[in-house]
Amino acid sequence: MDGVLCDSFREAAERLGLIEADNTLDESLTESTQFAMPASLRRLFATILVFCEPGDVRGLWDRHLEAMSNDYRRSHTCSKAVEQMVLLDIRGMLQSMGKDIALFPLPDIDETYDTTGGEAREVTEESTIEVDAHDTPLASLLNHEQRLAYDEILAAVDAGDGGVFFVDGPGGTGKTFLYRALLAKVRGEGKIAVATATSGVAASIMPGGRTAHSRFKIPLSIEDGASCSFTKQSGTDKLLRMASFILWDEASMTKRQAVEALDNSMRDIMGRRHQPFGGKTVVFGGDFRQVLPVVRKGSRGQIIDATLRSSYPWKGMRQLRLLTNMRAHNDPWYADYLLRVGNGTEETDEEGHIRLPQDICVPPTGDGVDLEKLIEHVFPALDHNMSDPNYMTSRAILSTKNDNVDKINTRMIERFQGEEKIYHSFDSAEDDPHGYYAPEFLNNLTPNGLPPHALKLKINCPVILLRNIDPANGLCNDTRLVVRGFQRNAIDAEIVLGQHAGRRVFLPRIPLCPSDDDIFPFKFKRKQFLLGSDLP
Repeated sequence: MDGVLCDSFREAAERLGLIEADNTLDESLTESTQFAMPASLRRLFATILVFCEPGDVRGLWDRHLEAMSNDYRRSHTCSKAVEQMVLLDIRGMLQSMGKDIALFPLPDIDETYDTTGGEAREVTEESTIEVDAHDTPLASLLNHEQRLAYDEILAAVDAGDGGVFFVDGPGGTGKTFLYRALLAKVRGEGKIAVATATSGVAASIMPGGRTAHSRFKIPLSIEDGASCSFTKQSGTDKLLRMASFILWDEASMTKRQAVEALDNSMRDIMGRRHQPFGGKTVVFGGDFRQVLPVVRKGSRGQIIDATLRSSYPWKGMRQLRLLTNMRAHNDPWYADYLLRVGNGTEETDEEGHIRLPQDICVPPTGDGVDLEKLIEHVFPALDHNMSDPNYMTSRAILSTKNDNVDKINTRMIERFQGEEKIYHSFDSAEDDPHGYYAPEFLNNLTPNGLPPHALKLKINCPVILLRNIDPANGLCNDTRLVVRGFQRNAIDAEIVLGQHAGRRVFLPRIPLCPSDDDIFPFKFKRKQFLLGSDLP
């Protein structure tokens, strides 16, 4: 393999990535040392501790401490000081991933080397968010509807007595524009504003944005009456008690139980059991004409019952409506058309289909190359632009069916230049001691939310992250990245959207299970890079 004569078939299979080697995690750090800066290696080490179930943590530490500390060694000659600085940095990274360094068998930390002052990491992160110079003048550019909402929300923030709002507006009416103006104003006054969204994509375009689930520690499986999973006196508790303004975009997409869990927790930590969200100013936003909460095999009634509109906090929310479509301001017919589609009043045929305007369609030819023409229309001159992250992230092909997504992915990957790299997952049935489920059978399973068994990638192809890894540093669910390099046991990628755009990260294979644990008669576990194609 690669010019090396292997001693056994197993060694050859390990080198091909077809079966898991015992030293996979060790090699992922060793391989990344050739390309990564020490800070990136420390983050990879922290990621391995939290997500990869390493068996020999102290051995990994001892073997890779030198590579992880090269930047500190340039300015410090004392080996203990260097080790402590690495430990403190890794402690902060572990905290941002929701873990305590005390859980791992690493050297003890000497707190005399800690110069952070003991402030909770969550509070430090939020209070040090810089207001973008482009966001400061946004308030002066608001239209009449946005201005009314802006003034009413800020009045509640200034009064300090709380208030719960819902900004309702179809796509293109400037909800994000309003949010950025509010965040800039509140943070510009030295107050803490917590910005979240249901999806990682929406969170990434807001300064300091995080997914609501990661910020509020909302359980993935949640029932009526639940609370968030953060504890009193934790960093999240301190942050939310200090916050003057809490924002949750795309709340129309989340299940009502998640919002109710935040309400329960806020009432508890603020000691105000009879005030919605503990007396905080909380702004939700979204558009119920778009995607609603996903209810597995749910009926129309069950989906409606899962929405925020069916939740008890909804009745107390002040409705702030944005109606003017700023994105289609110069095309009022199209703006009205979108509104009719969203409201369900557009004319349909017998099967419920609507007719799309001809000028936004790629005409079908029926000659077998329609998909190629669509790809060329959306990604013109791909050969000359594939290394440009702005080009790749400013366009996408959407599909409602996974089969179509897979077909488009295959065609798109073929168009990228360079060698294709295929990473195979390591699959297992955790509660199958007799080996009833063959690896070939497990390899053919792709539960919703998990990466495929055979992950096909090329340099410069866009991908999305499938799980929250380190939200505080841009690695949250749906983060958009571009592949920049391959190793056998690590992938070099660049974040290309949002406040962390340009940051290079190194990702290891991570073991994970389906979020729905009852879809198979066994516990399915897949170890794979948490990436999916971001082409369609």
